[in-house]
Amino acid sequence: MRRLRRCVPVVLGLVALFGAVGAGFAQGRRGVEPGPDRRPDEGEGPFQRLILRGATIVDGTGAPPQGPVDIVIEGNRIREIRSVGAPGLAIDENRRPKGATREIDVHGMYVLPGFVDLHGHTGGAAQGTPAEYVYKLWMAHGVTTVRDPGSGNGVDWTLRERERSARNAIVAPRIFVYVRPGAGWDGGPIDSPEQAREYVRWAAKKGVDGFKLGSYDPEIMAALIDEAKKHGLGTQAHLAQTGVARMNALDAARLGLGSLEHWYGLPEALFADRTVQDYPPDYNYNNEYHRFGAAGRLWKQAAPPYSEKWNAVMNELLELDFVLDPTLTIYEASRDVMRARRAEWHDTYTLPSLWRFYQPSRDAHGSYWFDWTTADEIAWKENYRLWMTFVNEYKNRGGRVCTGSDSGFIYKLYGFDYIRELELLQEAGFHPLEVVRSATLCGAETLHKPKGKPIEFGVLRPGMLADLVVVEENPLQNFKVLYGTGHLRVTMENEIVRVGGVKYTIKDGIVYDARRLLADVARIVEEARGRERVAADGSGAAARP
Repeated sequence: MRRLRRCVPVVLGLVALFGAVGAGFAQGRRGVEPGPDRRPDEGEGPFQRLILRGATIVDGTGAPPQGPVDIVIEGNRIREIRSVGAPGLAIDENRRPKGATREIDVHGMYVLPGFVDLHGHTGGAAQGTPAEYVYKLWMAHGVTTVRDPGSGNGVDWTLRERERSARNAIVAPRIFVYVRPGAGWDGGPIDSPEQAREYVRWAAKKGVDGFKLGSYDPEIMAALIDEAKKHGLGTQAHLAQTGVARMNALDAARLGLGSLEHWYGLPEALFADRTVQDYPPDYNYNNEYHRFGAAGRLWKQAAPPYSEKWNAVMNELLELDFVLDPTLTIYEASRDVMRARRAEWHDTYTLPSLWRFYQPSRDAHGSYWFDWTTADEIAWKENYRLWMTFVNEYKNRGGRVCTGSDSGFIYKLYGFDYIRELELLQEAGFHPLEVVRSATLCGAETLHKPKGKPIEFGVLRPGMLADLVVVEENPLQNFKVLYGTGHLRVTMENEIVRVGGVKYTIKDGIVYDARRLLADVARIVEEARGRERVAADGSGAAARP
């Protein structure tokens, strides 16, 4: 029974996280429920004139917090941000904007731009994750925009969800649809530059926003990127080991690739004394333990930080305005699997089907815990140290480093592990304000650049779309207060309290109660467990976690 269940996840995992899709793979083989229509009681607004009173803002540009301010939102746009006093003093009522049709008191709270997740798969049938579950986990954590790099649900499915989200007909982030070459059409495999260009033209007519590229031969990669540029479409790539010997990150950047997902291809571009990774003699790419065990030893094979080769590669990538989307969170279990496996949110918010999907298996992608050792975790810790050094210095020299989560694999849960990405960027050396900029402005710029249009979200400015995150605690002091499970604190009376969690997520001027969204997710999980208990003949054995 287990083997039958796992044969689907291995295909999903290889496609959804890393590999290229064959023609038509994603069409007709999924069963993901689209988001249900938004109910009248889900979200308030948009309003003719909504005013958030007394906020402290973190505007997303890297500027320090400012407050108290009143934020005026008319319809789905920010109309005005007005200073109304000084900290510690009474609000100057004469300075406050008037004429509100709806007011929300946010005195003492922090308001940030809505977060952008540049690598967010919208669930999947093998994980048993309906779209509502994924969307509400994102929205409950302040994620108001997602770049879906080929969810496996089908091109048409994802395009429909994008349009429904744009109309706010569903409770969901705004969606940018990136597809894998070959997905959704019946024109044959992408095995030549001509086929590559034909597919891009087909997808452009469908209305996609860009492409998630994999390991293609150089001439095909060049055709895909060039044709995408002609149509104003973006490109991102996971440069898997199956093709990185001929197409590393620098090679792809020179062709005009927009952003690099994860880090594959970057250490290879930094090789100074070899041309291929030091694979063990018995290495087999289809063996997940081989794949991830060897990957954890890859950065040590690259040129050392600040060496001539290291600097030369970095400087050229900077000149090319290449975007790094490291998704540090998705591989974190490799350096401490117990931490990822026992994250406290699993108990309430991880569906039993998704929990099973995470479990160790020889035939499932991302389930490589065959015999994960102390040595493997130590190697991955060093891998992270070197990886983070590159990412932080790239940011310091003016490069764009954005946030993505790639959740749904390797014990990583939607929404929660987007917040974990913020913590990991801070660990890499980012100032909290730089982290927020990566999570907001950087993502907005990356999504708008291919279209040649100015950003419409990502910073708090008049005229921008009203996508905001409201939190009662100061996230710059502690990003843990953004987790839906909050943060434990001991009061002066020696009482343990749980604080934090996003209070409101505002998208297009519609105000959502983030805690209510999480309650909906908890209900979805509990109902799934109930169905499984019934299916188990009333044994009462609850599904893990």
